[in-house]
Amino acid sequence: MAHAHESSKKRIWIVLIMLTLITTVEVLLGIIKPASLHLTSVLGTSPLNWIFIILTLVKAYYITWAFMHMEGEKKWLRRSVVWTAVFLICYLLTLILIEGDYLHSTLAPLVKW
Repeated sequence: MAHAHESSKKRIWIVLIMLTLITTVEVLLGIIKPASLHLTSVLGTSPLNWIFIILTLVKAYYITWAFMHMEGEKKWLRRSVVWTAVFLICYLLTLILIEGDYLHSTLAPLVKW
């Protein structure tokens, strides 16, 4: 029983460290905002935004994997939960980027950015 407690304690620390590292990278990039990543455009938005999107998806996947205990489930249950969420998040991001680009191009002459 003590061995199970030690392994779950170690697992909690690993999860905490992984999520802290990813969040630290996101915060540092948000503070620094490198011009090479921020002022260019790739697929409708800046590479910095793509980095944020990808890191957020990685964190969401890792949280689902660790806290919903998906690593112990059957392969198809894991896929149905995780890939459905990933698909819906990507779909939402696509719609937001398209709508945001349209609003920016429409309101650009009227608003001082």
